[in-house]
Amino acid sequence: MSHPWTVAAGAILLAVLVGSVMIAFTDERVTSAAGYFFARPGDLFTALGDSIGGAYSALFRGAVFNPRADGFAAQIRPLTETFNYATPLIAAGLGVALAFRAGLLNIGGQGQMLIAASAAGWVGFGVTGLPFGVHTLLAVAAGIAGGAVWAGIAGLLKARTGAHEVIVTIMLNWIAFYLVAYLLATPGLLQAPGSSNPKAPPTPASAQLPGLLGERYNLHWGFVLALAAVVFVWWLLNRSSQGFAFRAVGENPRAARVAGIDVPWTTVKVMLVAGGLVGIAGASQVLGQVTTGFGGDIDAGIGFDAITVALLGGSNPWGVLAAGILFGAFKAGGTAMQASEGVPNDIVLVVQSLIVLFIAAPPLVRAIFRLPDPDRRRTPREARKARKEAA
Repeated sequence: MSHPWTVAAGAILLAVLVGSVMIAFTDERVTSAAGYFFARPGDLFTALGDSIGGAYSALFRGAVFNPRADGFAAQIRPLTETFNYATPLIAAGLGVALAFRAGLLNIGGQGQMLIAASAAGWVGFGVTGLPFGVHTLLAVAAGIAGGAVWAGIAGLLKARTGAHEVIVTIMLNWIAFYLVAYLLATPGLLQAPGSSNPKAPPTPASAQLPGLLGERYNLHWGFVLALAAVVFVWWLLNRSSQGFAFRAVGENPRAARVAGIDVPWTTVKVMLVAGGLVGIAGASQVLGQVTTGFGGDIDAGIGFDAITVALLGGSNPWGVLAAGILFGAFKAGGTAMQASEGVPNDIVLVVQSLIVLFIAAPPLVRAIFRLPDPDRRRTPREARKARKEAA
């Protein structure tokens, strides 16, 4: 009960409960039944059950399984949409989580995604004559390199000048935003030929990420790349000497320096790898999600959502995978909930924000659910009592 995952589960439960209250308050049937509660209290409870239960059942049908659809292939389509939405969240969340483990705050996911998407998109429509597969791999590699270089700038400034990575990455976000906006609005660069709109040309079929389950579903091989990135980060942090150096610098830079680790160079390497992971998210957006030509909003807020995913996942690769799928389910099911039950999609955003709020305040969650604090030492009397209870 003192494991951090218990706090995460409690935070999700509290956020869902608060979301339930908001759903009830925005439902006209509930507010109408509350007006004559003392005359017929059963009507209010029935309206509450219909409102909250209907909303979350619609969320489930839009994110996991829709029993009302015709055929099993159509019934599991919501689950594939969840995985599709989760793909960039997982990849970008890994980039933020890896930096967290090394003691760095990578707030530049937006800028890294924009640069990665631009690099992958340019290779996609600018390089011609390559066969399918080779073209796709080259475009993905360009996206990874673009994200790595953009994050590496922050790492280099941190290592050489001591500039705080939060300030640097935030400023790099704005630089990337306006730089990509300029490239998209300039003929001959990223703007589509013959167009006056700030939009890139469509990604050719030879550079696109192929569908994972056929043309019936939107899920593409970017999801496999995200899963491979999860395994890679797990191996890097737990089975490699370089990952040990990353974690050592994150735990105590002075001790790492005494142990012979080059802390500045390690900082640069961490940001390069973190930016490359975020670059996978940017490349998957251009090569798999938005293949008709991207604009300046190609990041879709994923760079900042990745911070939430990393926090909820506890900066653990497998935790980031679970958190990314959860937030992908919120994105996929929120639309269905709004269309089916009329519940504002903003409530889903509020639930996501509340999860972050409760994750950031573990003592509050432990106090509400009366969970033990793993950092609090037992008194001798409590230890004797625990041993007696165990016996």
